[in-house]
Amino acid sequence: MERIGKYIVKSLLGEGATSMVFLCEDPFTQREVAVKTIKPEILSNPEADQLFRRLFVTEASLSGRLTHPHIAAILDAVSDSKNPYLVVEYVPGGTLEPYCRPESLVPPERAVEIVFKCSRALEFAHRIGVTHRDIKPANILIEDSSGEIRDIKITDFGAALTGSQDITAVSGIGSPAYMSPQQVKDHPLDHRTDIYSLGVVLFQLLTGRLPYSATNNFSMIYQIVNGDPPAPSSLRAGLAPRLDEIVARAMHKDIDLRYQSWEEFSFDLADIYRDRDALAMTDSQIADSEKFVTLRELSFFRSFSDVELWEVVRLSEWNKHPAGTTLLKDGEPGDFFYILARGQAKVLKRGKLLNVLESGECIGEMAYLLAETGTESTVRSADVVALSPVTTIKWANAQLTGASVGCRNQFDRAFLRILIERLTLANNRLAQ
Repeated sequence: MERIGKYIVKSLLGEGATSMVFLCEDPFTQREVAVKTIKPEILSNPEADQLFRRLFVTEASLSGRLTHPHIAAILDAVSDSKNPYLVVEYVPGGTLEPYCRPESLVPPERAVEIVFKCSRALEFAHRIGVTHRDIKPANILIEDSSGEIRDIKITDFGAALTGSQDITAVSGIGSPAYMSPQQVKDHPLDHRTDIYSLGVVLFQLLTGRLPYSATNNFSMIYQIVNGDPPAPSSLRAGLAPRLDEIVARAMHKDIDLRYQSWEEFSFDLADIYRDRDALAMTDSQIADSEKFVTLRELSFFRSFSDVELWEVVRLSEWNKHPAGTTLLKDGEPGDFFYILARGQAKVLKRGKLLNVLESGECIGEMAYLLAETGTESTVRSADVVALSPVTTIKWANAQLTGASVGCRNQFDRAFLRILIERLTLANNRLAQ
């Protein structure tokens, strides 16, 4: 039985010019992992061996720091042996590369969502002082379900700038087609080089081709520094002009005219969802990126981290309801609660109006709070009816109890804050 360290080799996942990636099993956790090794011919070259060991050390040093739902977790690393290797979370589905070809393009809204998730992951990395420097479809892994992209994770931080590093580039590392003008000219780099690279990925997802065509790296570099890419809409019919603007700004040659922050880039990507016609989306569709931005705007989730918000997106159920829909009915049992994402709802008791709920407020949260005290079943004490078209975020009690400790604590704090606000309001009314 072939092994890499303690890991049992099951199959070869893929290989590049310098490394090979194997699907392995961790015999202790009994879970599948991806193990990356350096090719023997590279290790036999002292100069190349030193370089790639340094890349392994760089990536291994990030273990435990890059904990984000859209970054592949680094689990283990060995760099001081004759056969160094890196162990990374296994993400079934391969890379994003097949979806960057003309014959297998994803819908524009899916391309925007993929890049939005990447932008949030890279913003998280930027906050802890990490610039990736090798963003390309081959380094974006996909979770695949029956031929449909369910989620993405960024991988391969070996070429990353971390902390106070003063180097600008690693010779022979990275793909020129995705490099910013500053990177190919060996200028000092920051997160804006990753913004450029992600702009190239968005261009390719939308059009099925690279912004520049070249027969060799020298020609590619010349075009990156001196040329102007075509607008995506000139290569794919039906793309919204707003997408052209976002790609152009992300890929601007002048670093000061490029997006200056990940927040700016993410905001524009999310904002395009407000124009549903631009992405040919139906009114019933709610993309993950739209959910994330909505959560960020709601007071209930104001203390949640990005990682916790993505957990909310993953575990909750989102629905749109027309005005007049009865969301909860007096006297009926229920083991779930809602948070009102958009719209208004009225609370009625025997036809009498008790309250009007606005976006960000809870509906039926006593079902969860009483369950936490050991009460097995909860009966609704009022009717809740949509006053306008509403969007609800639904949580079953079992879903929330199965969430991470951090996420549950944030819910508990938010509920406590709501209860305090309600008690304060009641006391003020009594005092009057």
